[in-house]
This record gives sequence, structure tokens and C-alpha cells, in this order.
Amino acid sequence: MSQGFPTIVGMSDETLQALETSAPTLSRPGLLVMDVDSTLIDEEVIDELGAAAGCGGKIAHVTEQAMRGELDFREALRARVALLRGLPVSVFDEVYRRLHFTNGALALIDALHAHGWKVGVVSGGFHEVVDRLVADAHIDHALANRLGAADGTLTGEVLGEIVTKDVKLDALRRWAAEDGVPMDQTAAVGDGANDIPMILAAGLGVAFCAKPRTRAAAPHAVDERDLRKVLDFLS
Repeated sequence: MSQGFPTIVGMSDETLQALETSAPTLSRPGLLVMDVDSTLIDEEVIDELGAAAGCGGKIAHVTEQAMRGELDFREALRARVALLRGLPVSVFDEVYRRLHFTNGALALIDALHAHGWKVGVVSGGFHEVVDRLVADAHIDHALANRLGAADGTLTGEVLGEIVTKDVKLDALRRWAAEDGVPMDQTAAVGDGANDIPMILAAGLGVAFCAKPRTRAAAPHAVDERDLRKVLDFLS
């Protein structure tokens, strides 16, 4: 099932180093970590929350810029979350009902679990939604942002440390250590610029239906919305 590495003119040193790492194998336990919005699921949760707040277009525009790496992710997230102030916390129930697991997502997770792998998700989205996805998909690890709330409404603030590209990378490494998995037995999948560091650090890095910057940086790419295609890169 393994595939040869492509030759890409102008590939960065970091990408070349990633290519030199042998591909993970399903014959030994491993760890896959993936992004949530537009990867594990088809939607962007922040955009869905924005639609509920009546400012969906404005939030979606900022989301697109942030995922292309054109804006500082922390500031972009704070600006979008501020627009959600006053929304009732019941909005999470409404939004969750509108979400869809990406085609092949559950099959990929089940296949990896059958081979003794663990699966984690790291998200610039929110635990208030991600935790429900984790329970439904039987995911082993999860890290996301948390939103402030008081008296049953959102405060427009993000609580604690914001999940950035560096936090995602740290989570990949930490979970691998916790699970006793060497880094060459890890895989990382994502679509946005903030997924690039973990994609390059993993034994297998895959850009999934990704933004141009992410696709150019990643050793491998899947351009069809079917997460089962990730299995094609595992020996």
C-alpha cells in the first residue's frame, strides 16, 4: 500500500527531511493525529457559530485568511470569537446537529484501531463541539480551545492557551510519548497552514484537501474528500 515519494522542484529542506523518514506501518502500533475542521468533519465550526450569530460571512472570510496563513492565528481567532458574544450556549447543540463526518473518517479510525493504532485530534475549534465528535468517533486523544461563558451565554473570549501550530505539534509529540509510539510510527493529517509543523514532524504527513500553502509543504496530499485514502500511504 505504500507509495513512492514525489519529486517536487523547490521543495523546502524541512519537507525533504520529512520525506527521508520511512513510512509508518500498520504492522506495528502507531498514532494518527488529524485536524478537525474541514478534515475530520466537512464544516468549519467557527463559521457555523458565526452563521448562528448573524455574522457568518465576516467570520468565514477571516477563517479563510487564517487557514491560508495570511493572518496571525491567535488574533484571528480572538477577533472571530468576540463576534459570538451573547450567543446562548445552547447554540452548540444546534451547530452539532449540522456537522458531518468527512467521508471515510469513521472507516479510517476503525481501521487504525483494528491495527492497534491510537487516533488523536487537534483543533483550533472548540472543546464544546470537539468533545462530542470524539465520543461519537471513539477518538483516543483530543485538544481544542475553550470558550468563555457566563449566565448561559458566550462571553466572546477564549479561555486558556490558544491551540496554534506549535501547540498542535507539541500535542503530536506528547501523545506519541504517552502511547509509547516512536515518531516514525506517527501520521498527521490536516488542511490548514497551522497544520504544517505537525505534518512535517510526523513519520507520514498528509495534506487533506488542503490550502495551497499546506499542500505545497506536505510530503503527501489527498485531493479527494475521502479520509480512507490516508491508508494508501501506510505499508
